[in-house]
Amino acid sequence: MSMDDAGLATLAGTVLSRESAAVAALVNEVESSVVTVARRMLDVTGKVVTTGSGTSGIMAERLAHLLSVCGTPAVYLPAMDALHGGMGAITTDDLVLAVSKTGRSHELTRLTERLVGRGVTVVAVTESPASPFADAASLVAALPPTPAEADPGDMIAMASTLAVGAWGDALAVVAMAMRGHTLRDVVDSHPAGGVGSRGHRPGDESAPVVRL
Repeated sequence: MSMDDAGLATLAGTVLSRESAAVAALVNEVESSVVTVARRMLDVTGKVVTTGSGTSGIMAERLAHLLSVCGTPAVYLPAMDALHGGMGAITTDDLVLAVSKTGRSHELTRLTERLVGRGVTVVAVTESPASPFADAASLVAALPPTPAEADPGDMIAMASTLAVGAWGDALAVVAMAMRGHTLRDVVDSHPAGGVGSRGHRPGDESAPVVRL
């Protein structure tokens, strides 16, 4: 490929096309898992804990933040920190959402085994439902495999992280609708930045996207 501006722009467009395809591949494939996990979250008497390693850990942290914004209290705990004593913060009243694309993160599998052994419900969010990680979990939210070449070399987690992020976004919004959490509620708990500056607006009280 030419390294001039036109060639580089073509490369950028290829990346964008592959990544949009990875997100589009979720449609009609993961909706049932989103609803199942959302219902589990609403039954939780404790808190939701998200965890993962590497890029999956970053997406798990993002998910915890967005769940909290949308009315489901959630915290992020890195898998390795949990193995170094942090899992003591997790109780049987909690629900753990553990994220791993390949299911081959040894520390996440080990953590899942420990938590499930202690009676904690762990949901494995993964593209590898037959992996040791998924086998160790209480429940599996399977994502479709990332389309070929969407992640460079099938190693660099790019499109796959967008896919798990989109799954998490759907989860946050569905749970928000089920709870009746409104945009007014969002503004009340988000007084800083652009959201705080926006303030309350007419119609915010009816913000849940779906009435169940």
